[in-house]
Amino acid sequence: MTRPAITIAVRAARAAGNVILRYMNRIDGLAVVEKQRMDFASEVDKLAEAEIVKELRRAYPDHAILAEESGAIGKKNPLTWVIDPLDGTHNYLRGIPHFSVSIAMLDKGVPVYGVVFDPLRGELFTASKGDGAYLDKGTGPTRIRVGKRENLGGAMIATGFPYRQRAHLDTQLAMTRALLGQAEDIRRSGSAALDLAYTAAGRYDGYFEIGLKPWDMAAGALLVHEAGGRYGDFAGRDGIPESGNIIAGNLNVAKAMTDAIGAQATPELLKA
Repeated sequence: MTRPAITIAVRAARAAGNVILRYMNRIDGLAVVEKQRMDFASEVDKLAEAEIVKELRRAYPDHAILAEESGAIGKKNPLTWVIDPLDGTHNYLRGIPHFSVSIAMLDKGVPVYGVVFDPLRGELFTASKGDGAYLDKGTGPTRIRVGKRENLGGAMIATGFPYRQRAHLDTQLAMTRALLGQAEDIRRSGSAALDLAYTAAGRYDGYFEIGLKPWDMAAGALLVHEAGGRYGDFAGRDGIPESGNIIAGNLNVAKAMTDAIGAQATPELLKA
């Protein structure tokens, strides 16, 4: 059963996707700002976000919104929408075809609805708390499940090297080295939301990253959970990590990743 909130979030994600695709052939002429060192936003991010906010405000005028570009919108409310209108802006601006729209609703900080939309491939990932996770490639939604791998042997892991967290680069490289001692390979694709969605669909066996924001991970984390997996922080605590340091995968792989990463993490990265 499709929940009304998912229907609204899907409509908003598709509206944002239309904006993103409309400007793809005009990338060289886009206005781009550097929010902070190596962290860029384009006018497409803002236009796509405006479409999402418009749809959400029309349906849920009393809900709070936390958007990557605009920040907090509306009064505080336990029901809060978190939005990343273009997750993978660096890919988009370089013409690399891997980016997404991510929308989630949090109830007192816990994700209850999530949508990740890849406008280029037309892949729509959706999840509602307690209802499972689904992928619609244009022919209707199909249930997705995390992979069945029992350990890191042969695992395909995804990660990212965030621009805001370069102070932890040496530690993350040590974590990567520890994982590569057991896993098949590690991918760095440039969209945290899609990495988590792919983990939910079993395309990746696990995912980890340092210093994410709620809009980067909320929708994807719910997808992983509803696909039968687990997400939490580097110390093994379940839930959306306030630190932004996240591990996700099926129960076995997530545990193995937590053990390997935890052995390399600094005390700062193990904090809640």
